[in-house]
Amino acid sequence: MGLRETKMERTRRFIADTAFDLFVAHGYDGTTIEQIAAAAEVGTRTLYRYYASKEALVVSFVENGLNAAMEAFEAQSDETPLSEALYAVIDSVEQTITANQARLLALYEIFDRTTGLRAGLADLDWSWRQKLAQQILRRPEAEGNALFAALVAANTMNVIEVVVHTWAASGGGVKIADITRESLELLRTKPIPVPAPAG
Repeated sequence: MGLRETKMERTRRFIADTAFDLFVAHGYDGTTIEQIAAAAEVGTRTLYRYYASKEALVVSFVENGLNAAMEAFEAQSDETPLSEALYAVIDSVEQTITANQARLLALYEIFDRTTGLRAGLADLDWSWRQKLAQQILRRPEAEGNALFAALVAANTMNVIEVVVHTWAASGGGVKIADITRESLELLRTKPIPVPAPAG
């Protein structure tokens, strides 16, 4: 990115960081756009140029984490086994959660209370999974099989969702690394039933 784009991205992230600090301290409903703008030292019009709504600020945090996970996958060489390259995705998500536990817990409380936000999150997850499938498809193991790539991407997203939801449900009382380890171990060692026709 050029200097201007770098400054804009820095401002965008600072606004989002400031918003989440306020959400954690005062709650989502108790925080206004005006308060976020004042704390971030920008005008409300400037804030709206970066985020169309308060809801967009919330979804952006998840988006940043997923983008970091995608970058971790894209950084893997084609010589890296696909399973190891996919673990880089899981590891990136784990690191994001570990570094932002209070924010993630606040985030899930917000999602539980706000139907519109859950819809936005579902759309974001779907788009990210589609992009991951495209990245998997270009790797030698996929052999050009789009269905294989789609199933692998879906399985990876399912692991992320189960791990994060389980962690959030514990109120952060269980280490995310322990949940990740147990989940991956179950997938490796215990046959997980898949839908099959009778007989």
